[in-house]
Amino acid sequence: MPAASDLTPSAENYLKVVWGLGEWSSEPVTAGLLADRLGLRVSTVSDGVRKLTERGLLDHAPYGAIRLTEAGRTVAVSMVRRHRVIETFLVEMLGYGWDEVHEEADVLEHAVSDRLVERLHEVLGRPARDPHGDPIPSASGALDPPAAVALADAAAGGDVTVVRVSDDDPARLRDFAARGLVPGAVVHVPEDGPGDEVRVLLGGPGGPALALDPAAARAVWVQPA
Repeated sequence: MPAASDLTPSAENYLKVVWGLGEWSSEPVTAGLLADRLGLRVSTVSDGVRKLTERGLLDHAPYGAIRLTEAGRTVAVSMVRRHRVIETFLVEMLGYGWDEVHEEADVLEHAVSDRLVERLHEVLGRPARDPHGDPIPSASGALDPPAAVALADAAAGGDVTVVRVSDDDPARLRDFAARGLVPGAVVHVPEDGPGDEVRVLLGGPGGPALALDPAAARAVWVQPA
């Protein structure tokens, strides 16, 4: 199996993104979806997928879904661990905002060694989650994802705790932070309101009301309080 150090940053990104697209979604990973996430042309992605398939890191039949092989998953999860430990270090030790760390970690994850990542994780107290609530894989690749659903799918009438917020949109992260919608926050989901807008009460019944558009409500993941 190729070690992560034998792969180019581009190849590492392909594997990490394929894994990430399936972490919180059951939607099949296609070349178009992968191209959209990587910001590349579909033809470029198709060629990259072909090369990684030939190396035994991806499994892709023509017109079928793109899947990681076991070897590909090992590399992908190692990159995810690096990324999330680095994000946590930047926030906890260097004072970065949670909206500032994704791109920094995208660069640094290719330059650090597993040994350095392990030391960073140790210095941080071995956290199980990154600043956005995403689980940090162990050094052996084990994961402990929360049993969570998107806020848009949460049952009305109860209290839920925010356990994870998507880091795809820095502006949305800043908005959420300003409004207190962060991991650990408790919100009450009232009975369904009009239209697609999701309305919640921060802190429980009687708390300040927040109105979220559908995309924002799907960027927040919760579990029963």
